[in-house]
Amino acid sequence: MITKKLAEEIVEQTMVRLNRNLNVMDTNGMILASGEAERVDRIHEGAAHVAKTREPLWITDGNSTEWHGTKPGVNMPIHYKDRLVGIIGITGNPGELKDIATLVQLTTEMMVHQSMITSEVEWKRKIKELVFEELIGGGSLSSFVIDRLSLLEFEMKEPYLTLLVQTKNLPTSPQRLIEVMEEQFDRNTALIGYSQLNELFIVLSDVKPSVLEMKINKIHNLFQADSAVKIGVGLLADELEGITHSYETAKLAINYGPAHQHLHFYDDIELLALLKSSSSLTKERFAPRILTGLSNQLIETLTVFFDHNQAIGETADALSIHRHTLTYRLRKVKELTSLDPTRFQDAILFYIALSLRET
Repeated sequence: MITKKLAEEIVEQTMVRLNRNLNVMDTNGMILASGEAERVDRIHEGAAHVAKTREPLWITDGNSTEWHGTKPGVNMPIHYKDRLVGIIGITGNPGELKDIATLVQLTTEMMVHQSMITSEVEWKRKIKELVFEELIGGGSLSSFVIDRLSLLEFEMKEPYLTLLVQTKNLPTSPQRLIEVMEEQFDRNTALIGYSQLNELFIVLSDVKPSVLEMKINKIHNLFQADSAVKIGVGLLADELEGITHSYETAKLAINYGPAHQHLHFYDDIELLALLKSSSSLTKERFAPRILTGLSNQLIETLTVFFDHNQAIGETADALSIHRHTLTYRLRKVKELTSLDPTRFQDAILFYIALSLRET
């Protein structure tokens, strides 16, 4: 149905261009807005007739007495998706209105369509955010969530996965960003919205591991120009109730992922998340004890060494040094700490210490 606010906007915008009085009525014939303010909130019998017949009604000096509360002019139905939502009336000599009546009707329907679409988008956005809040709230889900997910046509098929996108640089059109992101996934398998001012959530259903990496990379590519963006990928959930854990792990992935990276998988930082999940004096002293005596250069060397899976050649290239220089530095680390970074058990200690130190 056309709201009073929309009716007033239609009258204001159209009268400026038409230079004629306009009336906008609801489907009962009540005048919602008019260039003649005294006619507002009165019944227009001609409009009530149009509401019943769904056909335009031309009112002349000769038949105006048949329609109480009317003046000469034309009254036409306004539709949205083949549904009657109101009536538009133009006051004036019918003979002078024939060339513009259809155009005014079309223009009005376009304004109504745009307003209705915007309202539907806003309604869906709010529903998605409410549903997401309950999905991550923990505990059993209410029938409200299931009903709303069905209304949103979200495919409730396991497994589920949560992604979070955090950025300080909001786009000029947040809704358009959501639409672009939705285009990356199969229809009705993605629930996307804003969980906070600078945080987007993406809840996926019917996740197929074979194509998931490609989909995530597409999302990542949308933010390539944003140096502040962080994307966290949580763990898969076998049921709707598990989405809360998927969300929590996506959050941890962002919190503990390497600062120089933008895309973070919880699988990659799970050990660090477990270590950081509780504070203790022993943990706080661990990194300084393992790394004691190492210069910033040697610490950087170890960091790059582990970033490249302990590959000598790749590490040397990344540091722009000779392989022999890298080998010398690794031997120096062993001399200073009595731990060998090329040995599996010692490498774990170094890796954990460096991770704790960075965060």
